[in-house]
Amino acid sequence: MGSTTNQIGSEGVDGDSRTFDDVERTAVLRELDAILNSPVFQTSKRCQQFLSYVVRHRLEGNDERLKERTIGVDLFQRPAGYATGDDAVVRVLAGEVRRRLDQYYQTTPNNSPVRIELRVGTYTPEFNRAQPALSPLPGTERFPSKQKRLSWIWLAVGFVLLAGLALIGTTIIYRAKTHQSALQRFWAPALSSPEPILICIAKPPLYSPSVKLYQRHSKTQDKLLGQFERLSQKPDLQPDDKLVWSDMVELPDYGVAAGDVYTAVRLSSLFGQIGKKNQVRIGGNYSFEDLRNSPAVIIGAFNNRWTIQMMSTLHFSFADEGDRPLIREEGPKGRRWYSQLDSDGRTLEDYAVVTRLLDSRTGQFLVIVAGIKSYSTQGAGEFVSSQEYLQAGLQSVSPEWEKKNLQIILQTPVTDGLPGRPQVVASYVW
Repeated sequence: MGSTTNQIGSEGVDGDSRTFDDVERTAVLRELDAILNSPVFQTSKRCQQFLSYVVRHRLEGNDERLKERTIGVDLFQRPAGYATGDDAVVRVLAGEVRRRLDQYYQTTPNNSPVRIELRVGTYTPEFNRAQPALSPLPGTERFPSKQKRLSWIWLAVGFVLLAGLALIGTTIIYRAKTHQSALQRFWAPALSSPEPILICIAKPPLYSPSVKLYQRHSKTQDKLLGQFERLSQKPDLQPDDKLVWSDMVELPDYGVAAGDVYTAVRLSSLFGQIGKKNQVRIGGNYSFEDLRNSPAVIIGAFNNRWTIQMMSTLHFSFADEGDRPLIREEGPKGRRWYSQLDSDGRTLEDYAVVTRLLDSRTGQFLVIVAGIKSYSTQGAGEFVSSQEYLQAGLQSVSPEWEKKNLQIILQTPVTDGLPGRPQVVASYVW
């Protein structure tokens, strides 16, 4: 590791900050570009964003931007006064960047005159001159001089100190990670993205009896002709009355499922409370291109085509069995889950799937919250927005779930038309 005397740049007037000329700045940016495009960093957009942020602000002399809280606000959309002691996202990512930088310089052939380093305990990068290895003079390898022996001793001491610092840093990162709540860990990939989270709900077509139908079957000709009455009351129809398609009219301003709306409101409120920008999109107000550019939550099952498409090849997916919708597990011996009804056709029990994809078809972090009926969609919405529910539910899931794709089957009891507490009945991690 380069010492202070090997740092690029000249000290400013105050003796603390450094300034860089055009040649130095170009060399640093060239090295940054090589690092960001290396296999070590290409697998993590967050690490690329973090390293680019701190290096560019350092070059521009914006050292005041290299504070933990400021980085959390700028890169992770945290509120200006957020508690850094409770939210370790910056510290954890800085540790990951340090680890990847070490890996890069250990595994990548590099003739650059510059080495970018991020020391433990600081978010201000150092730009050091790369030190070429010096070969010993012939005949001196066997009997090193006293000065060389002292150099090796100091090198060994330095190595021990660095190893100790690395251990301390690893311990700090581990503790910070283990103290993160299940809610933070579940949504971490979306919260760390610079883009707003899209909350997407469907709006299937909805039809209503026409005015002519009300007039034709009304006992009183001027009864139920107002818009409010037609939307809130049924026409006077008998079981054997015949209808034609022209008796129905489409209502383009209506048709959003109650459970979908409930979930969208809960999630939007959750993200708003933690300072994460989000946008609610309804019906045709979002496309696959939108999903490619931002992390997203897709809500609803059979009324949302994106849910059906995204889940069609996954371990758990939605299907129809005759006129019975269900959730099915892949494979000939895969399990099946159906809504349970009482003798009067009222729902007693409903099922939903929560799907969390780090690597989705969109290339972005994606969560799908979808139930067979609206009841379990609402229950699943409560599950993914509640620290209590997530903490309890994820205990039965593989401990490595946050680093992988995840699907969870939730069972939701329904009493008097209201969903109860969802329970995890199955999960799959890959």
